[in-house]
Amino acid sequence: MTKSLHSVYLRTLMILMLLLPLPAFSQEDRIVVGSKNFMENKLLAEIFAQLIEARTNLSVERRLGLAGTQVCFEALRTGAIDLYPEYTGTGLVSILKQPPTGDPRTALNVVRAEFLQRWDLWWLNPLGFENAYALAVPRSRTAGIPLRTISDLVKIAPSLTGGFGYEFINRPDGLPGLEIRYGLAFQRVQAMQQSLKYQAAAAGEIDVLDVYTTDGRLAVYDFVVLEDDLHFFPPYEASGLIRGSTLAEHPELGAVLGLLTHAFDDKTMRHLNYRLQEGGEPPDVVARDALSALHLFTSDAAGTRPVSHQEGLFAYMWSKRTDLGGRIIEHLTLAGLALGLGILLAVPLGLLLERQQAIAEPVIRGIGLTQTIPSIALLAFMIPVFGIGMLPAVIALWMYSLFPIVRNTYSGLRDAAPQAVEAARALGMTEWQILHWVRLPLAAPVIMAGIRTAGVITVGTTTLAAFIGAGGLGVPIVAGLQMANTTVILSGALPAAALALVIDGVLGQVETWLRPRGV
Repeated sequence: MTKSLHSVYLRTLMILMLLLPLPAFSQEDRIVVGSKNFMENKLLAEIFAQLIEARTNLSVERRLGLAGTQVCFEALRTGAIDLYPEYTGTGLVSILKQPPTGDPRTALNVVRAEFLQRWDLWWLNPLGFENAYALAVPRSRTAGIPLRTISDLVKIAPSLTGGFGYEFINRPDGLPGLEIRYGLAFQRVQAMQQSLKYQAAAAGEIDVLDVYTTDGRLAVYDFVVLEDDLHFFPPYEASGLIRGSTLAEHPELGAVLGLLTHAFDDKTMRHLNYRLQEGGEPPDVVARDALSALHLFTSDAAGTRPVSHQEGLFAYMWSKRTDLGGRIIEHLTLAGLALGLGILLAVPLGLLLERQQAIAEPVIRGIGLTQTIPSIALLAFMIPVFGIGMLPAVIALWMYSLFPIVRNTYSGLRDAAPQAVEAARALGMTEWQILHWVRLPLAAPVIMAGIRTAGVITVGTTTLAAFIGAGGLGVPIVAGLQMANTTVILSGALPAAALALVIDGVLGQVETWLRPRGV
């Protein structure tokens, strides 16, 4: 054994001290625009961002594709973002927890007053369209059945399978509220990602799904959209939601974003969403065209090439090589920092617990509980404290890396050749010398096995960092899911899998280097 884990540990510490990001200084002329993780919301956020860039001297940072309403709202409330598109019904029911109201003006006035009073958040003027929830049934499933309203659906629902979005299943203005208002009960309910529901319905795997009334896919799939005859769903007028402190610092934003007041109607949004969802066009191209049609600025730049559903995977990845290269660097940075920090804490903790065996198992099991927390939930919990972006992602990934390293370090040291340890004591070696020259070298393969396991887990879990705006290879995966485009999904998934194999291979070489001769 020519090298010890002690020297490797010190080297790792020095490298991480150089890699850790310095605190970001305040950028007074920067506006951070966020969005939820579905295509229309991304498009509206991109429209906001491009209009701000065109009509002000402010720079815009985009944090698009955040994981749902609560993540976006917490990011806005805590100052991690300045602005994002929201819907009045969502603000009323999901955030304020108030009962739905059928009057659009009442809903807007309530959310405006409550958000101002509670959080100093401002609802801008509505954009002119309403993206409401509705229930839809494939027309082929309605043959011979008089099915026009949700009340009609109630009669046959016990024999049907419903496929609904994750938020819809839990929101009070979604399935739980429908069950109370209508007495709606299905034979089986399946949670599904938004774009996949359409494919499942077309394939006959589900009978009923929730849709957005401005969804471009409604022009492609032959659905019967059911009338909400009891007026359960609240109005969902689209608007911008912005921090009061941001408006106070940059009052020109109110005037610029006010140019979008009643700029779009339902038909226009369905067409724009169709281009995103079925045409595979990027949000920045569609946003640029939408603003040009409104004569708010003239676009001379050529649009980004649309993603063809028939385009070969490797041809697409080559065309996106620059963007994918940046995503790979982001991914490696996030995973590397998290794994490095995990090693720095978990290995010394394993050493300490081996000396305190009475409390070792309870402590290790407690750390193991972090593995039971869903990744998205853990990321969401951190937003109020750490905001969005790289910092909360690294902290969450670091927490997930601890358990296998602590467990293997403790087990490796505890079980490291007891006869050799006793022989070392008989030779008069101190406990520190025994640890440094006998136990650590003998435990090195087991410790490295834990680090390799943590490395693969961390690389895989890093794909979820896209949901809090931290980037990485999860960005194309999420975008591909929203477009139901396997090519785009694989353009992120394959490099992520390759990175996991590379990391495991590199750590395997380190394990070989550290393994004592003869072991």
